[in-house]
Amino acid sequence: MDPLGARSQFVDHQSLPTWQQQLEVGDGEEAPLDLNDSLLSLRSFPSPFPFRPHINRKVILFCGDIGLLNCTAIVNTSNESLNDKNPVSDSIHRLAGAELRDELLKLKGCRTGEAKLTKGFNLAARYIVHTVGPKYKSKYRTAAESSLYSCYRNTLQLAAEQSMASVGFCVVTTTKRGYPLEDATHIAFRTVRRFLEHHGNSLEAVVFAVSDTEEPVFRKLLPLYFPRSEEEERASLPLIPADIGNSKGEPVVPERQIRIAEKPGTLEDDSEEESLDSDLGQVGTHAFARMEGDVDKQRKQILQGQMSDVALQKQHQRNYNRWLCRARAEDLSDIAALKALYQTGVDLCGRTVMILVGRNIPVTLIDIEKALLYFIHVMDHITVKEYVMVYFHTLTGEHNHLDSEFLKNLYDIVDAKFKKNLKAFYFVHPTFRSKVSTWFLTTFSVSGLKDKVRYLDTLQQLFTCIQPEQIDIPPFVLDYDARVNGPYHPSHPSSL
Repeated sequence: MDPLGARSQFVDHQSLPTWQQQLEVGDGEEAPLDLNDSLLSLRSFPSPFPFRPHINRKVILFCGDIGLLNCTAIVNTSNESLNDKNPVSDSIHRLAGAELRDELLKLKGCRTGEAKLTKGFNLAARYIVHTVGPKYKSKYRTAAESSLYSCYRNTLQLAAEQSMASVGFCVVTTTKRGYPLEDATHIAFRTVRRFLEHHGNSLEAVVFAVSDTEEPVFRKLLPLYFPRSEEEERASLPLIPADIGNSKGEPVVPERQIRIAEKPGTLEDDSEEESLDSDLGQVGTHAFARMEGDVDKQRKQILQGQMSDVALQKQHQRNYNRWLCRARAEDLSDIAALKALYQTGVDLCGRTVMILVGRNIPVTLIDIEKALLYFIHVMDHITVKEYVMVYFHTLTGEHNHLDSEFLKNLYDIVDAKFKKNLKAFYFVHPTFRSKVSTWFLTTFSVSGLKDKVRYLDTLQQLFTCIQPEQIDIPPFVLDYDARVNGPYHPSHPSSL
Protein backbone atom coordinates (compact mmCIF):
# COMPACT_ATOMS: atom_id res chain seq x y z
CA MET A 1 0.00 0.00 0.00
CA ASP A 2 1.22 3.51 -0.77
CA PRO A 3 2.47 5.62 2.14
CA LEU A 4 0.02 8.01 3.69
CA GLY A 5 -0.39 11.08 1.52
CA ALA A 6 1.39 9.59 -1.51
CA ARG A 7 -1.77 9.79 -3.61
CA SER A 8 -1.66 13.60 -3.42
CA GLN A 9 0.73 13.56 -6.38
CA PHE A 10 -2.12 12.50 -8.68
CA VAL A 11 -4.19 15.12 -10.48
CA ASP A 12 -7.95 14.68 -10.77
CA HIS A 13 -9.12 15.86 -14.19
CA GLN A 14 -12.21 17.34 -12.57
CA SER A 15 -9.99 19.83 -10.72
CA LEU A 16 -8.58 21.17 -13.99
CA PRO A 17 -10.18 24.07 -15.90
CA THR A 18 -11.84 23.10 -19.17
CA TRP A 19 -10.82 24.74 -22.43
CA GLN A 20 -13.97 26.90 -22.31
CA GLN A 21 -13.26 27.95 -18.72
CA GLN A 22 -9.72 29.01 -19.62
CA LEU A 23 -11.15 31.78 -21.76
CA GLU A 24 -13.31 32.95 -18.87
CA VAL A 25 -10.32 33.18 -16.51
CA GLY A 26 -8.36 35.38 -18.89
CA ASP A 27 -6.59 33.06 -21.33
CA GLY A 28 -8.58 34.35 -24.26
CA GLU A 29 -6.31 37.30 -25.04
CA GLU A 30 -4.00 34.96 -26.96
CA ALA A 31 -6.18 34.90 -30.05
CA PRO A 32 -4.55 33.11 -32.98
CA LEU A 33 -5.09 36.14 -35.19
CA ASP A 34 -5.58 39.83 -34.62
CA LEU A 35 -9.26 40.44 -35.31
CA ASN A 36 -8.49 43.91 -36.64
CA ASP A 37 -6.20 42.42 -39.29
CA SER A 38 -8.41 39.46 -40.07
CA LEU A 39 -10.25 39.46 -43.36
CA LEU A 40 -12.97 37.63 -41.54
CA SER A 41 -13.74 40.47 -39.19
CA LEU A 42 -15.57 42.05 -42.13
CA ARG A 43 -17.57 39.02 -43.22
CA SER A 44 -18.76 36.02 -41.26
CA PHE A 45 -19.56 32.64 -42.77
CA PRO A 46 -19.82 29.04 -41.57
CA SER A 47 -16.74 27.38 -40.11
CA PRO A 48 -16.13 23.62 -40.38
CA PHE A 49 -15.45 23.75 -36.63
CA PRO A 50 -18.03 26.17 -35.20
CA PHE A 51 -18.16 27.49 -31.65
CA ARG A 52 -19.76 24.80 -29.46
CA PRO A 53 -19.41 25.53 -25.72
CA HIS A 54 -20.78 22.11 -24.69
CA ILE A 55 -17.92 20.45 -26.61
CA ASN A 56 -15.33 22.87 -25.24
CA ARG A 57 -16.43 22.00 -21.70
CA LYS A 58 -15.34 18.40 -22.37
CA VAL A 59 -11.82 19.41 -23.49
CA ILE A 60 -8.95 20.02 -21.06
CA LEU A 61 -5.36 21.09 -21.76
CA PHE A 62 -3.04 19.85 -19.02
CA CYS A 63 0.66 20.65 -18.90
CA GLY A 64 2.18 17.89 -16.81
CA ASP A 65 2.87 14.19 -16.43
CA ILE A 66 0.10 12.07 -17.97
CA GLY A 67 0.95 9.26 -15.57
CA LEU A 68 -0.36 11.43 -12.73
CA LEU A 69 -3.77 12.03 -14.30
CA ASN A 70 -6.81 10.62 -12.56
CA CYS A 71 -8.95 9.71 -15.59
CA THR A 72 -10.81 6.56 -16.45
CA ALA A 73 -8.02 5.83 -18.93
CA ILE A 74 -4.77 7.39 -20.06
CA VAL A 75 -2.97 6.78 -23.36
CA ASN A 76 0.54 5.37 -23.65
CA THR A 77 2.42 5.90 -26.92
CA SER A 78 4.77 3.03 -27.64
CA ASN A 79 6.29 0.89 -30.41
CA GLU A 80 5.08 -2.30 -32.07
CA SER A 81 6.63 -4.42 -29.30
CA LEU A 82 5.09 -2.22 -26.56
CA ASN A 83 8.50 -1.76 -24.94
CA ASP A 84 9.45 1.69 -26.24
CA LYS A 85 11.66 3.92 -24.11
CA ASN A 86 10.28 7.45 -24.20
CA PRO A 87 9.38 9.97 -21.47
CA VAL A 88 5.65 9.14 -21.56
CA SER A 89 6.09 5.36 -21.41
CA ASP A 90 8.85 5.59 -18.82
CA SER A 91 6.66 7.65 -16.49
CA ILE A 92 3.63 5.37 -16.92
CA HIS A 93 5.68 2.23 -16.29
CA ARG A 94 7.38 3.74 -13.24
CA LEU A 95 4.08 4.76 -11.66
CA ALA A 96 2.08 1.68 -12.70
CA GLY A 97 4.63 -0.83 -11.38
CA ALA A 98 6.12 -4.08 -12.66
CA GLU A 99 2.72 -5.71 -13.20
CA LEU A 100 2.19 -3.55 -16.27
CA ARG A 101 5.27 -4.95 -17.99
CA ASP A 102 4.05 -8.51 -17.35
CA GLU A 103 0.61 -7.65 -18.71
CA LEU A 104 2.07 -6.17 -21.89
CA LEU A 105 3.94 -9.38 -22.63
CA LYS A 106 0.58 -11.15 -22.89
CA LEU A 107 -0.63 -8.74 -25.58
CA LYS A 108 2.09 -9.89 -28.00
CA GLY A 109 2.67 -6.48 -29.47
CA CYS A 110 0.48 -3.92 -31.23
CA ARG A 111 0.29 -2.81 -34.84
CA THR A 112 0.71 0.80 -35.92
CA GLY A 113 -2.62 2.60 -35.54
CA GLU A 114 -4.16 -0.05 -33.24
CA ALA A 115 -5.18 0.48 -29.61
CA LYS A 116 -4.91 -2.17 -26.87
CA LEU A 117 -6.17 -2.03 -23.29
CA THR A 118 -4.60 -2.99 -19.96
CA LYS A 119 -5.37 -2.23 -16.33
CA GLY A 120 -3.87 0.85 -14.75
CA PHE A 121 -2.44 -1.10 -11.78
CA ASN A 122 -0.85 1.46 -9.41
CA LEU A 123 -1.94 4.48 -11.45
CA ALA A 124 -4.87 6.68 -10.52
CA ALA A 125 -6.27 5.84 -13.96
CA ARG A 126 -8.26 2.62 -14.10
CA TYR A 127 -7.05 1.69 -17.59
CA ILE A 128 -4.16 2.33 -19.95
CA VAL A 129 -4.75 2.42 -23.69
CA HIS A 130 -1.58 1.51 -25.58
CA THR A 131 -1.24 2.71 -29.16
CA VAL A 132 1.54 2.85 -31.74
CA GLY A 133 2.07 6.00 -33.76
CA PRO A 134 3.55 5.88 -37.28
CA LYS A 135 7.12 6.55 -38.32
CA TYR A 136 7.04 9.72 -40.38
CA LYS A 137 8.58 10.16 -43.81
CA SER A 138 7.44 13.02 -46.05
CA LYS A 139 7.38 10.64 -49.01
CA TYR A 140 4.70 8.57 -47.25
CA ARG A 141 2.91 11.39 -45.49
CA THR A 142 -0.57 10.23 -46.46
CA ALA A 143 0.00 6.78 -44.93
CA ALA A 144 1.37 8.37 -41.76
CA GLU A 145 -1.66 10.67 -41.48
CA SER A 146 -4.05 7.73 -41.82
CA SER A 147 -2.18 5.70 -39.20
CA LEU A 148 -2.08 8.58 -36.72
CA TYR A 149 -5.79 9.21 -37.25
CA SER A 150 -6.39 5.50 -36.46
CA CYS A 151 -4.47 5.83 -33.19
CA TYR A 152 -6.80 8.55 -31.92
CA ARG A 153 -9.98 7.16 -33.44
CA ASN A 154 -9.40 3.59 -32.17
CA THR A 155 -8.59 4.89 -28.71
CA LEU A 156 -11.79 6.93 -28.58
CA GLN A 157 -13.80 4.01 -29.94
CA LEU A 158 -12.35 1.75 -27.27
CA ALA A 159 -13.21 4.33 -24.60
CA ALA A 160 -16.81 4.46 -25.83
CA GLU A 161 -17.12 0.67 -25.98
CA GLN A 162 -15.82 0.34 -22.41
CA SER A 163 -18.15 3.12 -21.17
CA MET A 164 -15.24 5.23 -20.01
CA ALA A 165 -16.13 8.65 -18.64
CA SER A 166 -12.80 10.33 -19.38
CA VAL A 167 -9.62 9.70 -21.34
CA GLY A 168 -6.25 11.43 -21.16
CA PHE A 169 -4.19 11.68 -24.35
CA CYS A 170 -0.47 12.13 -24.52
CA VAL A 171 1.07 13.27 -27.81
CA VAL A 172 0.79 10.04 -29.80
CA THR A 173 4.15 10.45 -31.49
CA THR A 174 7.69 10.33 -30.19
CA THR A 175 10.73 12.32 -31.26
CA LYS A 176 12.46 9.23 -32.60
CA ARG A 177 9.49 8.54 -34.93
CA GLY A 178 9.95 11.94 -36.50
CA TYR A 179 6.33 13.11 -36.84
CA PRO A 180 6.17 16.94 -37.00
CA LEU A 181 4.43 18.05 -33.83
CA GLU A 182 2.21 20.68 -35.46
CA ASP A 183 1.01 18.32 -38.20
CA ALA A 184 0.28 15.62 -35.62
CA THR A 185 -1.64 18.07 -33.45
CA HIS A 186 -3.93 19.07 -36.33
CA ILE A 187 -4.90 15.42 -36.81
CA ALA A 188 -5.38 14.85 -33.08
CA PHE A 189 -7.66 17.85 -32.66
CA ARG A 190 -9.85 17.30 -35.69
CA THR A 191 -10.29 13.59 -34.86
CA VAL A 192 -11.29 14.31 -31.28
CA ARG A 193 -13.54 17.17 -32.37
CA ARG A 194 -15.42 15.02 -34.89
CA PHE A 195 -15.77 12.19 -32.39
CA LEU A 196 -17.24 14.51 -29.75
CA GLU A 197 -19.65 15.93 -32.34
CA HIS A 198 -21.01 12.47 -33.16
CA HIS A 199 -20.48 10.56 -29.88
CA GLY A 200 -20.13 13.32 -27.29
CA ASN A 201 -22.63 11.71 -24.94
CA SER A 202 -20.29 8.77 -24.40
CA LEU A 203 -17.48 10.88 -22.90
CA GLU A 204 -17.42 13.45 -20.15
CA ALA A 205 -13.87 14.68 -20.66
CA VAL A 206 -10.91 14.43 -23.04
CA VAL A 207 -7.61 15.63 -21.56
CA PHE A 208 -4.60 16.55 -23.69
CA ALA A 209 -1.55 16.05 -21.47
CA VAL A 210 1.48 17.87 -22.86
CA SER A 211 5.01 18.85 -21.88
CA ASP A 212 6.32 22.40 -21.58
CA THR A 213 7.69 22.28 -25.12
CA GLU A 214 4.46 20.88 -26.57
CA GLU A 215 2.07 23.25 -24.79
CA PRO A 216 2.62 26.35 -27.02
CA VAL A 217 1.73 24.37 -30.15
CA PHE A 218 -1.39 22.89 -28.55
CA ARG A 219 -2.48 26.25 -27.19
CA LYS A 220 -1.98 27.88 -30.61
CA LEU A 221 -3.98 25.25 -32.53
CA LEU A 222 -6.80 24.51 -30.08
CA PRO A 223 -8.82 27.61 -31.09
CA LEU A 224 -8.90 26.39 -34.70
CA TYR A 225 -10.85 23.26 -33.77
CA PHE A 226 -12.41 24.30 -30.45
CA PRO A 227 -13.13 28.06 -30.72
CA ARG A 228 -14.39 29.44 -27.42
CA SER A 229 -16.39 32.30 -28.88
CA GLU A 230 -17.79 33.41 -32.21
CA GLU A 231 -15.01 35.98 -32.45
CA GLU A 232 -12.37 33.32 -31.92
CA GLU A 233 -14.11 31.14 -34.51
CA ARG A 234 -13.96 33.91 -37.12
CA ALA A 235 -10.36 34.78 -36.29
CA SER A 236 -9.21 31.16 -36.49
CA LEU A 237 -10.90 30.23 -39.75
CA PRO A 238 -8.14 31.48 -42.12
CA LEU A 239 -5.62 29.30 -40.27
CA ILE A 240 -7.55 26.03 -40.66
CA PRO A 241 -5.73 23.78 -43.16
CA ALA A 242 -7.35 23.06 -46.51
CA ASP A 243 -7.36 19.35 -45.74
CA ILE A 244 -9.65 18.74 -42.76
CA GLY A 245 -10.51 15.14 -43.58
CA ASN A 246 -13.98 13.64 -43.90
CA SER A 247 -16.89 13.80 -41.45
CA LYS A 248 -14.88 11.70 -38.97
CA GLY A 249 -11.66 13.66 -39.40
CA GLU A 250 -10.11 10.82 -41.37
CA PRO A 251 -7.70 11.80 -44.17
CA VAL A 252 -9.43 11.54 -47.56
CA VAL A 253 -7.42 9.40 -49.99
CA PRO A 254 -9.34 9.04 -53.30
CA GLU A 255 -6.94 6.44 -54.70
CA ARG A 256 -7.84 4.14 -51.80
CA GLN A 257 -11.58 4.35 -52.33
CA ILE A 258 -11.88 0.89 -53.87
CA ARG A 259 -15.29 -0.54 -54.65
CA ILE A 260 -15.73 -4.29 -54.85
CA ALA A 261 -18.40 -5.63 -57.16
CA GLU A 262 -21.03 -7.94 -55.76
CA LYS A 263 -20.25 -10.45 -58.55
CA PRO A 264 -16.92 -9.40 -60.09
CA GLY A 265 -17.10 -12.02 -62.83
CA THR A 266 -20.55 -11.01 -64.08
CA LEU A 267 -21.12 -8.29 -66.65
CA GLU A 268 -24.73 -7.26 -66.98
CA ASP A 269 -24.23 -4.88 -69.91
CA ASP A 270 -23.41 -6.07 -73.40
CA SER A 271 -21.67 -2.83 -74.30
CA GLU A 272 -17.91 -3.30 -74.11
CA GLU A 273 -17.24 0.37 -73.43
CA GLU A 274 -19.82 0.63 -70.63
CA SER A 275 -18.58 -2.62 -69.13
CA LEU A 276 -15.07 -1.25 -69.00
CA ASP A 277 -16.32 1.93 -67.34
CA SER A 278 -18.12 -0.21 -64.77
CA ASP A 279 -15.03 -2.28 -64.09
CA LEU A 280 -12.93 0.81 -63.55
CA GLY A 281 -15.43 2.17 -61.05
CA GLN A 282 -15.43 -1.12 -59.15
CA VAL A 283 -11.70 -1.73 -58.83
CA GLY A 284 -10.61 1.84 -58.18
CA THR A 285 -7.53 3.70 -59.41
CA HIS A 286 -4.81 2.32 -57.14
CA ALA A 287 -1.52 0.99 -58.54
CA PHE A 288 -2.53 -2.70 -58.53
CA ALA A 289 -5.60 -1.93 -60.60
CA ARG A 290 -3.54 -0.36 -63.38
CA MET A 291 -2.22 -3.55 -65.02
CA GLU A 292 -3.09 -2.57 -68.56
CA GLY A 293 -0.26 -3.88 -70.67
CA ASP A 294 2.42 -2.10 -72.66
CA VAL A 295 2.60 1.53 -71.51
CA ASP A 296 4.93 2.54 -74.36
CA LYS A 297 2.49 1.11 -76.87
CA GLN A 298 -0.35 3.09 -75.29
CA ARG A 299 1.64 6.32 -75.48
CA LYS A 300 2.38 5.68 -79.13
CA GLN A 301 -1.33 5.12 -79.74
CA ILE A 302 -2.15 8.42 -78.05
CA LEU A 303 0.24 10.27 -80.36
CA GLN A 304 -1.28 8.52 -83.39
CA GLY A 305 -4.84 9.20 -82.19
CA GLN A 306 -5.64 5.50 -82.06
CA MET A 307 -6.70 5.14 -78.41
CA SER A 308 -10.36 4.87 -77.45
CA ASP A 309 -12.06 7.49 -75.28
CA VAL A 310 -12.12 5.07 -72.35
CA ALA A 311 -8.39 4.42 -72.60
CA LEU A 312 -7.71 8.14 -72.85
CA GLN A 313 -9.79 8.76 -69.72
CA LYS A 314 -7.80 6.10 -67.87
CA GLN A 315 -4.53 7.67 -69.00
CA HIS A 316 -5.71 11.11 -67.86
CA GLN A 317 -6.85 9.76 -64.48
CA ARG A 318 -3.45 8.14 -63.90
CA ASN A 319 -1.70 11.39 -64.74
CA TYR A 320 -3.94 13.38 -62.39
CA ASN A 321 -3.39 10.90 -59.56
CA ARG A 322 0.37 11.35 -59.91
CA TRP A 323 -0.04 15.11 -59.53
CA LEU A 324 -2.36 14.62 -56.55
CA CYS A 325 0.13 12.33 -54.80
CA ARG A 326 2.87 14.90 -55.33
CA ALA A 327 0.63 17.66 -54.01
CA ARG A 328 0.00 15.71 -50.80
CA ALA A 329 3.67 14.88 -50.28
CA GLU A 330 5.24 18.32 -50.81
CA ASP A 331 5.51 21.20 -48.37
CA LEU A 332 3.31 23.90 -49.91
CA SER A 333 3.19 26.22 -46.90
CA ASP A 334 4.91 29.05 -48.81
CA ILE A 335 2.14 29.03 -51.44
CA ALA A 336 -0.59 28.72 -48.77
CA ALA A 337 0.83 31.80 -47.01
CA LEU A 338 -0.03 33.94 -50.04
CA LYS A 339 -3.76 33.54 -49.27
CA ALA A 340 -4.48 33.60 -52.98
CA LEU A 341 -6.86 30.61 -52.91
CA TYR A 342 -9.25 29.77 -50.11
CA GLN A 343 -12.70 28.42 -49.30
CA THR A 344 -15.47 30.69 -48.07
CA GLY A 345 -19.23 30.14 -47.60
CA VAL A 346 -21.92 29.02 -50.06
CA ASP A 347 -23.87 30.75 -52.82
CA LEU A 348 -27.66 31.09 -53.01
CA CYS A 349 -27.90 27.52 -54.33
CA GLY A 350 -25.89 26.10 -51.45
CA ARG A 351 -22.76 25.47 -53.55
CA THR A 352 -19.29 25.90 -52.07
CA VAL A 353 -17.60 29.19 -52.97
CA MET A 354 -13.85 29.25 -53.68
CA ILE A 355 -11.97 32.55 -53.79
CA LEU A 356 -9.02 33.37 -56.05
CA VAL A 357 -7.24 36.69 -55.38
CA GLY A 358 -5.23 37.79 -58.40
CA ARG A 359 -3.17 40.45 -56.62
CA ASN A 360 -1.90 37.84 -54.14
CA ILE A 361 -0.23 35.79 -56.89
CA PRO A 362 3.34 37.09 -57.50
CA VAL A 363 3.79 35.01 -60.66
CA THR A 364 7.40 36.11 -61.24
CA LEU A 365 8.48 35.26 -57.70
CA ILE A 366 6.89 31.88 -56.98
CA ASP A 367 7.52 28.34 -58.14
CA ILE A 368 4.69 28.03 -60.64
CA GLU A 369 4.66 24.23 -60.43
CA LYS A 370 4.20 24.39 -56.66
CA ALA A 371 1.31 26.78 -57.28
CA LEU A 372 -0.27 24.17 -59.55
CA LEU A 373 0.26 21.48 -56.89
CA TYR A 374 -1.33 23.71 -54.25
CA PHE A 375 -4.36 24.32 -56.46
CA ILE A 376 -4.82 20.56 -56.89
CA HIS A 377 -4.29 19.90 -53.17
CA VAL A 378 -6.88 22.48 -52.07
CA MET A 379 -9.45 21.85 -54.75
CA ASP A 380 -9.50 18.04 -54.96
CA HIS A 381 -11.96 17.46 -52.12
CA ILE A 382 -13.97 20.61 -52.96
CA THR A 383 -14.71 19.53 -56.51
CA VAL A 384 -16.45 16.28 -55.60
CA LYS A 385 -19.58 18.47 -55.29
CA GLU A 386 -20.90 21.44 -57.23
CA TYR A 387 -18.95 24.64 -56.58
CA VAL A 388 -18.39 28.15 -57.91
CA MET A 389 -15.25 30.28 -58.13
CA VAL A 390 -14.90 34.01 -57.54
CA TYR A 391 -11.81 35.60 -59.08
CA PHE A 392 -10.89 39.10 -57.87
CA HIS A 393 -8.95 40.78 -60.68
CA THR A 394 -8.90 43.96 -58.61
CA LEU A 395 -5.70 46.05 -58.82
CA THR A 396 -3.65 43.27 -60.41
CA GLY A 397 -0.45 44.12 -62.31
CA GLU A 398 1.61 42.43 -65.01
CA HIS A 399 3.47 40.42 -62.36
CA ASN A 400 0.14 38.88 -61.23
CA HIS A 401 -1.03 37.60 -64.61
CA LEU A 402 -0.79 33.86 -65.16
CA ASP A 403 0.44 32.75 -68.56
CA SER A 404 -2.29 31.35 -70.82
CA GLU A 405 -0.15 28.28 -71.50
CA PHE A 406 -0.01 27.58 -67.76
CA LEU A 407 -3.80 27.93 -67.48
CA LYS A 408 -4.31 25.56 -70.41
CA ASN A 409 -1.93 23.00 -68.85
CA LEU A 410 -3.77 23.31 -65.53
CA TYR A 411 -7.11 22.73 -67.23
CA ASP A 412 -5.70 19.70 -69.07
CA ILE A 413 -4.22 18.17 -65.89
CA VAL A 414 -7.12 18.48 -63.46
CA ASP A 415 -9.64 15.70 -62.99
CA ALA A 416 -12.96 15.68 -64.86
CA LYS A 417 -14.84 16.52 -61.65
CA PHE A 418 -13.16 19.98 -61.59
CA LYS A 419 -14.80 20.84 -64.92
CA LYS A 420 -18.10 19.04 -64.43
CA ASN A 421 -18.90 20.45 -60.99
CA LEU A 422 -17.77 24.04 -61.65
CA LYS A 423 -21.08 25.82 -62.14
CA ALA A 424 -19.95 29.44 -62.40
CA PHE A 425 -16.75 31.48 -62.61
CA TYR A 426 -17.33 35.04 -61.38
CA PHE A 427 -14.73 37.44 -62.80
CA VAL A 428 -14.86 40.51 -60.54
CA HIS A 429 -13.52 43.93 -61.62
CA PRO A 430 -12.32 42.82 -65.08
CA THR A 431 -10.41 45.12 -67.42
CA PHE A 432 -10.89 45.28 -71.19
CA ARG A 433 -7.59 43.49 -71.70
CA SER A 434 -8.47 40.71 -69.25
CA LYS A 435 -11.82 40.19 -71.00
CA VAL A 436 -10.10 39.82 -74.36
CA SER A 437 -7.49 37.40 -72.94
CA THR A 438 -10.19 35.33 -71.26
CA TRP A 439 -12.26 35.23 -74.47
CA PHE A 440 -9.30 33.89 -76.47
CA LEU A 441 -8.45 31.35 -73.74
CA THR A 442 -12.00 30.01 -73.38
CA THR A 443 -12.67 30.04 -77.12
CA PHE A 444 -9.51 28.43 -78.51
CA SER A 445 -7.69 26.70 -75.64
CA VAL A 446 -10.13 25.65 -72.91
CA SER A 447 -13.39 24.07 -73.97
CA GLY A 448 -16.51 24.08 -71.84
CA LEU A 449 -15.59 27.05 -69.66
CA LYS A 450 -16.74 29.95 -71.79
CA ASP A 451 -20.44 29.72 -70.85
CA LYS A 452 -19.57 29.61 -67.13
CA VAL A 453 -17.61 32.89 -67.02
CA ARG A 454 -19.59 35.88 -65.76
CA TYR A 455 -18.01 39.35 -65.68
CA LEU A 456 -19.01 41.48 -62.70
CA ASP A 457 -17.99 45.13 -62.52
CA THR A 458 -19.29 45.68 -58.99
CA LEU A 459 -19.59 43.79 -55.74
CA GLN A 460 -23.28 44.66 -55.79
CA GLN A 461 -23.63 42.33 -58.79
CA LEU A 462 -21.72 39.60 -56.97
CA PHE A 463 -24.01 39.89 -53.98
CA THR A 464 -27.02 38.99 -56.15
CA CYS A 465 -25.44 35.52 -56.46
CA ILE A 466 -23.67 35.18 -53.10
CA GLN A 467 -24.88 36.84 -49.92
CA PRO A 468 -22.30 39.25 -48.39
CA GLU A 469 -22.08 37.29 -45.14
CA GLN A 470 -21.16 34.16 -47.13
CA ILE A 471 -18.06 35.55 -48.81
CA ASP A 472 -14.72 36.65 -47.41
CA ILE A 473 -13.58 39.68 -49.44
CA PRO A 474 -10.07 41.14 -49.04
CA PRO A 475 -10.16 44.68 -47.60
CA PHE A 476 -8.40 46.22 -50.61
CA VAL A 477 -11.19 44.88 -52.86
CA LEU A 478 -13.85 46.41 -50.62
CA ASP A 479 -12.00 49.74 -50.57
CA TYR A 480 -11.55 49.78 -54.34
CA ASP A 481 -15.19 48.93 -55.02
CA ALA A 482 -16.44 51.58 -52.58
CA ARG A 483 -14.17 54.18 -54.18
CA VAL A 484 -15.08 53.34 -57.79
CA ASN A 485 -18.69 52.18 -57.50
CA GLY A 486 -19.83 53.85 -54.31
CA PRO A 487 -20.87 52.24 -51.01
CA TYR A 488 -22.80 48.99 -51.08
CA HIS A 489 -26.56 49.23 -50.46
CA PRO A 490 -28.19 45.92 -49.45
CA SER A 491 -31.01 44.71 -51.66
CA HIS A 492 -33.04 41.57 -52.07
CA PRO A 493 -30.94 38.87 -53.81
CA SER A 494 -32.16 37.53 -57.11
CA SER A 495 -32.43 33.83 -57.73
CA LEU A 496 -29.99 32.04 -60.05
